[in-house]
Amino acid sequence: MSEEKSRIEALDEIFQDDPSKKAREKEIAKLEKKREKALAKAAERADKQEKEPDVDIEQLSDKELKKKIKRDKKKKKKEETEDPKDINIVKDLISLGIYIIVIICICWFVLTYVGQRTEVDGESMSDTLHTEDSLWIDKLSYRFHDPERYDIVVFPYDEEQETFYIKRIIGLPGETVYIDEEGIVYINDEALESDVYGKEAIDPAKRGVASEPVTLGVDEYFVMGDNRNNSRDSRVSDVGNIHRDEFIGKAVFRFSGGFGKIE
Repeated sequence: MSEEKSRIEALDEIFQDDPSKKAREKEIAKLEKKREKALAKAAERADKQEKEPDVDIEQLSDKELKKKIKRDKKKKKKEETEDPKDINIVKDLISLGIYIIVIICICWFVLTYVGQRTEVDGESMSDTLHTEDSLWIDKLSYRFHDPERYDIVVFPYDEEQETFYIKRIIGLPGETVYIDEEGIVYINDEALESDVYGKEAIDPAKRGVASEPVTLGVDEYFVMGDNRNNSRDSRVSDVGNIHRDEFIGKAVFRFSGGFGKIE
């Protein structure tokens, strides 16, 4: 019996050392590694898909099946914890915030570069404008063309912060302005006959610096209020000639006190 056992063991040892058997085992090991890599790639692709197509569970490997069950549990838990109403509220709040920001940006752009509303305080421009008249100031047009004679303009008063004057342009750059003792305005030694805006003749005592010829620089303007005897304007030294870059804009429209375009 012992001889038979020894013979079998000897045969097993011979077969274990069989080169063909070792080659088969090596080939099987390679195929197993390829199978594992293929399954791993398939699992990665499945993880990246937000929605998985219907899959025959029986065709999945144990590893793929476990991953699918795990993903399904996470998805179900997420759906249970997230309230659709809360999501909609957050989306509405974000949309409202974006809308408000856009409106603020548009308003800033309009008030900075296009125009703004202002209100008259004082009677220096009567009978054209009066206290509490609400006006629209055009800030854009002077970016494309020069101010013209008789435009009504708004500019800051340097002697007082947050104080702005509204006056009418009388003299243009390079011109010489003079007011004689009869209150007649002269431009380059010629009477300004087209000036029909003054409320009354200028009092000789109200000629100010224009009692002597005033020659304007290349970007200077001489302005006066329509209420010529009750207006602080270019005739007063602390106002003086106004540089173009000081103009805030041109008064073009009136909302109250006589709705319509300003002449």
